[in-house]
Amino acid sequence: MVVIRLARGGANKRPFYHVVVADSRRSRDGRFIERLGFYDPKAPEGRESLRVNIERVDHWKAQGAQLSPTVSRLVKQFGKKAA
Repeated sequence: MVVIRLARGGANKRPFYHVVVADSRRSRDGRFIERLGFYDPKAPEGRESLRVNIERVDHWKAQGAQLSPTVSRLVKQFGKKAA
């Protein structure tokens, strides 16, 4: 099954996440199919902390990909911010 989830990056105590499309059998930070955006929970004020390519998310959902609960929340948050 294909899932859209977060892949962690960044240093210790300084997390940075990529929103990726990956096979559910792969490890969290392992191989992925496509990168759809990023989420930086520690971004300073005035810097972009969330970006998601909504068109590609819709494309992958149409292909049968499942969103993780966190990515689902972030996509809704990004949609409200963009509108």
